[in-house]
Amino acid sequence: MNRRLVPLIRIADLLRDRDLAALSDLARARRANLDRLAALKAAPEAGPFSVGGAQARLRYEAWADGRRAEINASLARQAAALAEAEDRARRTLGRAEALRALSAWPR
Repeated sequence: MNRRLVPLIRIADLLRDRDLAALSDLARARRANLDRLAALKAAPEAGPFSVGGAQARLRYEAWADGRRAEINASLARQAAALAEAEDRARRTLGRAEALRALSAWPR
């Protein structure tokens, strides 16, 4: 192994680990938002029709529509951040692997 590359390999490994951790965190946050979005689906009405029940359902749907809009906006931002993080992680992973391959070459 080329000893001059050891510090560069360590740095590349640290950057790779940092970027993969950031990618994992972003994916976890996106999954949480998708779960929140799925939880907003209204449950089917049980029992006989009542005016009070219908009003409560309408109020819930109005509130849930607002929450869906907030979550969808957050998901759009997260999708953009996730795409950038994937690119960054791919790049740092490639650099780390290239340095490892380069260090294995004979002098």
